[in-house]
Amino acid sequence: MRGLILSLVAALSLAGCASNVVTDYNDSVVFGHYATWAFAPDAGKSSFVSLDGNRVRTAIDRALTRKAMRQVPADEADLLVNWQIVEEDRLEQSGLGLGFGFGTGHFGWGLAAPPPVRQVTEGKLVVELVDTDTQQVVWRAASRRYLREGQSPEERKTLIDEVVTEMFSKYPPGLDE
Repeated sequence: MRGLILSLVAALSLAGCASNVVTDYNDSVVFGHYATWAFAPDAGKSSFVSLDGNRVRTAIDRALTRKAMRQVPADEADLLVNWQIVEEDRLEQSGLGLGFGFGTGHFGWGLAAPPPVRQVTEGKLVVELVDTDTQQVVWRAASRRYLREGQSPEERKTLIDEVVTEMFSKYPPGLDE
């Protein structure tokens, strides 16, 4: 029994360490050469909620400032920051299914109906850093956490701040490994 409890605690602690963001980068790039940045002219254009767009821009600005990078006009920047909130649809079961049955001994009959299902639209944040000389994406981060329609403004701001902070904790790549 004690071994089962220890195994369960270990599994839960490992699950808690799972990252909420996924990053990818060009491993031939020397990230130490980048000192300035600007938002790409079309950053966030596909975003479906402009209030969230302002929250994302503020969070990215704060995260890059913490990295000692300076925001400059786009024509002077080493990196352009492109971001978007990507809509994803998923099915969600709500409530409980119904069922009934009868029987005696080792034999019985039952009938059940599954719980109702509805389609939910969520928003996933994706941030890309583009080298202005090569016009190539050199770093990309995508969130595994989602903005949902029913979240309050405070919940949305908190979630965006947490996701962007975690994204840029992995920039420049190689420091967290």
